[in-house]
Amino acid sequence: MPIRDAVFDDLEAILILNELVVPAVNSLSTEQLRWFLDHAHHFRVLEHGGAIAAFMIGFLDGSTYESSNYRWFSSRYDRFAYVDRVAVQPAARRAGHAGRLYSDFIAQLPGNVPVLTCEVNIRPPNPGSIRFHERRGFEEVGRQETEGGTKEVSLLALSL
Repeated sequence: MPIRDAVFDDLEAILILNELVVPAVNSLSTEQLRWFLDHAHHFRVLEHGGAIAAFMIGFLDGSTYESSNYRWFSSRYDRFAYVDRVAVQPAARRAGHAGRLYSDFIAQLPGNVPVLTCEVNIRPPNPGSIRFHERRGFEEVGRQETEGGTKEVSLLALSL
């Protein structure tokens, strides 16, 4: 199952996949996806059977990304990598795709990045994602409410 950089022609399939897994990730518009394609440090897709089975978007410190969760990490870490979102087709779950995408991101990071960060919804709950990150050694370093208090996230970090 190849992992490759996302390209413009992938955006429609990525948008459909993203919307399929809301509320585990936030909903996106086509314009937002285009912004990610142009500005994210890491925007990769995993293919299976010629179709996109999963994708990941990630950033390094110093980005202009306005996400409240990214800004939370920016205010606490000088050097870090941030996983903005991972989405896996429901039919392709439990096949190790998310783990492959995380390994791919880590392998492409500059050697001076000491920590990988992300957040997981705890309201609404996302117990599968919490278990995934705990198994990989992520630890909670904070919590915050987002989207006007309609969501709460656990902010996680993994020392690299």
